[in-house]
Amino acid sequence: MRERDLRRLIELLEKHPELGEIELAESLLGGRRLRVVRRAGTPAAAQATNPGAAAAAPASPAAEPEPDAGLQAVKAPMVGTFYRASSPDADPFVREGTRVAPGSVLCIIEAMKLMNEIESEVAGIVRKIRVENGQPVEFGQVLFLIETA
Repeated sequence: MRERDLRRLIELLEKHPELGEIELAESLLGGRRLRVVRRAGTPAAAQATNPGAAAAAPASPAAEPEPDAGLQAVKAPMVGTFYRASSPDADPFVREGTRVAPGSVLCIIEAMKLMNEIESEVAGIVRKIRVENGQPVEFGQVLFLIETA
C-alpha cells in the first residue's frame, strides 16, 4: 500500500469521527491485511463520544505547539517508528541545516513492517529535528521544522 493510500484512510478517520477503525483484507494467496484504528485518546474520538470531553481532556502527546513564523512543521502521517537513515550504518537523510526540496526524503517511519519514506512538501532548510532515531511516533506528531525559502 502506498503512503498516499494510507493518508487517505487516515483522512477518512479524521473526517468521520463515528468510525473507530478501518480494516482491509486481501487474500487469494496475497495474504495482506491492514487495520487502521483510531486511538482512544485522540480529540476526534473524545468529541464523538462526549462533545464536552474534548475541552476537559488532557493534551495528547501528539499535540505540539505551533512552530514559529516562517517554519513549516512536518508531521508524522502515521503511527510507527522513526528512522533518520535507511539502515543503521547509513548516513541520515537530513541533518539540521540541510537544504531540502519538495520530494526530498526526510526520514522513514516503519509501520507494520513497512518502511514508509516521508518526503518534504516544501523547499527550505531543516532547522530542527524533533525526534530521536528509533523513537516511536504518533500520528500528527511534529518530526521536523523547516524554514521555508
